[in-house]
Amino acid sequence: MTSTETKSRVQIGDLITVQGRRVHVRQDGPATGKPVLLLHGFEGSVHWWDAVTPLLSGTYRVIRVDLLGFGCTGGEAGFGQDGQGSMLAAVLDELGVARVAVCGHSWGADAALAVAARSPRITEIIILDQAPDLSYLHVPAITPLLTVGPIARFIQRFAPEVMVRQALRDGFAPGFNTSAIVPSMRQMVQDHRAMSWRAYREVSAVRRKALATDPLDRQLRRLALPTLVIHGRLDSLYDWTRTRDRYTTAGARFELIDTAGHSPNVETPQRFTQILRDFLAAPTAPTPIVD
Repeated sequence: MTSTETKSRVQIGDLITVQGRRVHVRQDGPATGKPVLLLHGFEGSVHWWDAVTPLLSGTYRVIRVDLLGFGCTGGEAGFGQDGQGSMLAAVLDELGVARVAVCGHSWGADAALAVAARSPRITEIIILDQAPDLSYLHVPAITPLLTVGPIARFIQRFAPEVMVRQALRDGFAPGFNTSAIVPSMRQMVQDHRAMSWRAYREVSAVRRKALATDPLDRQLRRLALPTLVIHGRLDSLYDWTRTRDRYTTAGARFELIDTAGHSPNVETPQRFTQILRDFLAAPTAPTPIVD
């Protein structure tokens, strides 16, 4: 972990050593409960599930992980699907859990499908506000500049907090009040500062090419696991209708939250949790539509 912000981060879980790396893992709920693995998105950490965890941990064994390059895990490599999926599979092996439901928010959906492809311990998949690829992603015009190393490094270290806060607001519905959210906006800024600046290029450029070749809906077809896709109607990053059509064609169940933007786990945690619980109570095998 190289940044000052990362070194000063407070652990809320354990550092588990897998594949020669220390990975930050937080567990809540009964050890005998069905495991639910929650994976954060770009710029995030385990804290992006702070509002959801208390709503699940009375029943489920909730497992949160800081992905490689983020939060208290840190690191400067392994950001893509291969690295994250391999690490997560090793974490599940270390924990000795079985019949795990994995939920990935935004960029975390890539990691969710990656671990499902590598570990037989995964039995259900939940994708939260992530399109199959980036072909209709709406981002600010400045975004491509973040793939340039010196620019990414400068922004990561020196961007004013007000600028970071404004960028983070794109993850919520227009007009959403962020003054009392869980986690706090201050925590989200800390998460942004903690991530590796090298992750910008991975997410903005490398990932775009990888998903163009092998989009998430195609990966779902191969996995053939019960899958739920949850999307906010007010998501300004991805069009929900195109996302719905592609995933349902691949056999996934789709649920829309009318009042949420890109981050229902923060904006509408109760509604998100209820949808998740309903799915886990009766997961169904996918029935892909033949194109």
